[in-house]
Amino acid sequence: MSLDPSFVGRSYPPTAPYQVGREKIREFATAIGATDPAYHDPEAARALGHGDVVAPPTFPVIVTMAASQQLIDDPALGIDYSRVVHGDQRFAYARPVVAGDELVCVNTVEEITSRGGHDFLTTRTDVSTAAGEPVVTVWSKLVVRGES
Repeated sequence: MSLDPSFVGRSYPPTAPYQVGREKIREFATAIGATDPAYHDPEAARALGHGDVVAPPTFPVIVTMAASQQLIDDPALGIDYSRVVHGDQRFAYARPVVAGDELVCVNTVEEITSRGGHDFLTTRTDVSTAAGEPVVTVWSKLVVRGES
């Protein structure tokens, strides 16, 4: 089943706020081998002008992957998640993610194309604080493999 191209331009409702925790940032940084003291030590982060520990640049994957469940769960879009391969990811920051942030995501389908029997879905997730301050925009490309 091919993805429905009429979804291009469609945005989903904002997600519930995600509370960014200091320990979650530390765990993520440790898991990816990020040793910058600002990721682990509040004082080191404050010395750089931040209110608390700062998240590594790829940390928003945690909230955007959870938010992408909206697309996966939408039967009209037609994603067969058992056939999905991650194709690409990029980030454009307005400011760093810091412990204590409450983040809200809005998913938008930017592009759907088909090539070689596979569908390519590009999404944009605008991540802001619960108060509406832009934090980061995340683009993700998923490849939905065709049946062989």
